[in-house]
Amino acid sequence: MSGIVRRANENDIEGILKLLVQVDMVHHNGRPDIFKGPATKYNAVELKKIVEDDTTPVFVYQDEDGTVAGHAFCVHKQVVGDSVLTDIRTLYIDDICVDEKHRGKRVGSRLFEEVKDYAQKNGFYNITLNVWSCNPGAKEFYEKLGLVPQKIGMEMLLER
Repeated sequence: MSGIVRRANENDIEGILKLLVQVDMVHHNGRPDIFKGPATKYNAVELKKIVEDDTTPVFVYQDEDGTVAGHAFCVHKQVVGDSVLTDIRTLYIDDICVDEKHRGKRVGSRLFEEVKDYAQKNGFYNITLNVWSCNPGAKEFYEKLGLVPQKIGMEMLLER
């Protein structure tokens, strides 16, 4: 694909909102007991602030037609002075999505490579993200990129 990966700007918000619905629906279809659908985790006003904030960089994949076909939301994280944890700087991927029409075309890999390059150039110790068990394709994708489990969240559903 001949698209580009770049930092998002205010003009990308409409495209990002469409992708956020797709992300939500993947999770809603897997866990409708937890995720409402269709919905977005951010609205346009919140996205404008996120995109403008250098501590929450958002990267987009823009295809050859100018359409936002993927995004990666990142957050700078660091715990300083904790009694147990070290002061490492982590780049947390809060949300990553490739438009369903563009999947399987290395868009996600290109987004992740941009995130990784950004993290290395800015002195981060690691990159982290969460993946829901109801989305095994995402887990497999992240493992192919070289990510490994850091911790595992577990649950027990209670009878109602």
